[in-house]
Amino acid sequence: MFSCGRVIGVALPFALPLPKKLFQHLLFTPCFMNNLYLFSFLPNPITDPVAVFLIMMGVLLIAPILFEKIKLPGIVGLIVAGIIVGPYGLGLLERDKTIILFGTVGLLFLMFMAGLETSLDDLKENGDKATIFGISTFAIPMILGTVAMSLIGYDILASILVASCFASHTLLSLPIVSKRGLMRSKMMTVTLGGTLIVNILALLVLTIVVRANEGDLTLGFWLYLIPSLIIYTFATLLGVPKLGRWFFRTFGRDEGAEFTFVVLTLFLVSYVARLIEIEPIIGAFLAGISIRPLIPPLSPLMNRIQFIGNTLFIPLFLLSVGMLVNPATLIQEPRSFLVSGVMIGVAIVAKFIPAWGVGKYFKYSFPNIMVMFGLSVAQAASTLAAITVAFNIDLVDELTVNGTIAMILVTCIVSPWVTTKWADQIKMAESSSSASDSTMEKSEEEKSPMYRVVVPVANPNTEDNLLNLALLLVNATKGKLFPLHILTDTNGIISQGEKIRQAQLLETAEMIAHATATEVQSIARIDSSIDQGILHVYQECDANIIICGWKGFSTYKDNFFGGIIDNVIQKSPVPVLITRFTEPIKTTKRIVFAISDFQYNSPSFEEALTLTKILANQLNANLHILLISASGVVIDNRLMGISFQQLKGNFSRRVLQEIQPDDLLVLMSIGDHKVVGTPTLGTIPESIARNYRGVSMMIICLKTH
Repeated sequence: MFSCGRVIGVALPFALPLPKKLFQHLLFTPCFMNNLYLFSFLPNPITDPVAVFLIMMGVLLIAPILFEKIKLPGIVGLIVAGIIVGPYGLGLLERDKTIILFGTVGLLFLMFMAGLETSLDDLKENGDKATIFGISTFAIPMILGTVAMSLIGYDILASILVASCFASHTLLSLPIVSKRGLMRSKMMTVTLGGTLIVNILALLVLTIVVRANEGDLTLGFWLYLIPSLIIYTFATLLGVPKLGRWFFRTFGRDEGAEFTFVVLTLFLVSYVARLIEIEPIIGAFLAGISIRPLIPPLSPLMNRIQFIGNTLFIPLFLLSVGMLVNPATLIQEPRSFLVSGVMIGVAIVAKFIPAWGVGKYFKYSFPNIMVMFGLSVAQAASTLAAITVAFNIDLVDELTVNGTIAMILVTCIVSPWVTTKWADQIKMAESSSSASDSTMEKSEEEKSPMYRVVVPVANPNTEDNLLNLALLLVNATKGKLFPLHILTDTNGIISQGEKIRQAQLLETAEMIAHATATEVQSIARIDSSIDQGILHVYQECDANIIICGWKGFSTYKDNFFGGIIDNVIQKSPVPVLITRFTEPIKTTKRIVFAISDFQYNSPSFEEALTLTKILANQLNANLHILLISASGVVIDNRLMGISFQQLKGNFSRRVLQEIQPDDLLVLMSIGDHKVVGTPTLGTIPESIARNYRGVSMMIICLKTH
């Protein structure tokens, strides 16, 4: 036996005529590299908490950067770094309770964020096709994987569990598809829906195998598991959104409390899963799906969740996974090459077959089939989750962990390469106007102009909703935000207190915008009047949207002489969004766009519809068109795929009958002329606001074209 104590000088194994087995022992002993003079000053392993965290943060910074430089995903770099600094590499860090804690938190965060990317609406829209693809891309890897692992000597439970790793997949290359504007295609909807199905089934297989390994797979287990899983799933999917809406309504202005609530929800749902003897990662996945409707994709809250998860918790999990790998088994156990080769081969073949078969059945083009394959072949999230759980209960050994890591490394290289190559071909075909069923439809964000939005901020109580609305539009179209505060000099010299308050309001606006990495330019202005200041700034900034808050009614003075909003609407040639939020915008469940037959036939309707669609997409809200007409209106393809009703009767009364709590009511106001004595917005918005004080409203004011 050899001691791991430090030595002075260099003890290289090739300097001595050592037997082969002794050479292997020295080369792959955890303390070997510390025997080099270069590392002799380091303890083995490091136990100082500050030093441990320092090394971890250094690895999290350097490893992804280095691997991305050589065109490999950062996830690969983190796993390799875990191997190097772990007990089977340099031995700098021990996989102790601290590492396990960080790894567990990262694992749950990873599954939670996978749930945040999964939309139940995608599954509903193409449920039949998504179900076929999901079952196919689950069943084929399960069958091939179970047979293959059994043939190389694995017992049945281990074979089934490893096969479930082949079945699940991580949408590692989703950003590649998103950047090319292909997210709204039918192929993508089927792939996303299938991903939801396959990951849930794979996680269920994991739960069943774990219980079988413990000897608890009895009739009582099934009688307990199925009802408890059904109750737990429905309670999570229905209860979490309701609880979240209540919390955001009550504490919506406290951004720190919002983030803490989301994290608390994640761990509460995961812990309840453990209490009913289901793997916590299933709970984390369901928590992400259930809370997704409350967190707009481009909101500051989503940005914080993704930032903390992607930069801290998930990388720490990947680091901890790498620390499980023992490179010595590559030499000590030649069988590891066989295990790794089989796992890599089965993973790739078993994902290509369902993508090709289902794609052919749905008559997709070959580039679409390859994109489906590229997206579904990557193994990372669920695979790491399952294999970590299995290793912790001794269901699989180091050989399997090493083979899994090798499979992850290869598939994480294959997936981006395949997806990039064939997604580019789809875009080239689209740009050359190739008409086929697989031609991708451009999203509403691509059709719309780049929104440059001016938002006057004056009231801290309404500032958050106005800015969040602006951020959703700006980020969806990669535009720019201009928070504006105006001080009027009509009463003489402006006090220092007013200037300080102005600076504070604009600093808050900038902080909210920077949380979503939005391009922002705050403007502090002194002008003769607020409305004139708004109109001057929008021209100076070349803005194409103005967003203003509204109290819900107009005074007689406003109606006769014109208030701030009236003057801005009348004199602005760009769209003006007049908003009245009674609840946080993030709690919006449905957007009801109510229009008359005159508005529907107006040339301005398409502009308003595009803006409303973008808002619905960003809020994860359902869009419902309410067409109220005196006579029947012929519906054209502009409303294709959108929920709508065509009603007759009094406009205000019919709207009040249809709107529900958590709705955002969108109205249109078209024209250039104002009738003296009436609001510029017209009487309908004020009538609705007075009769339903709890409704949130947005009026899109447009000029006639």
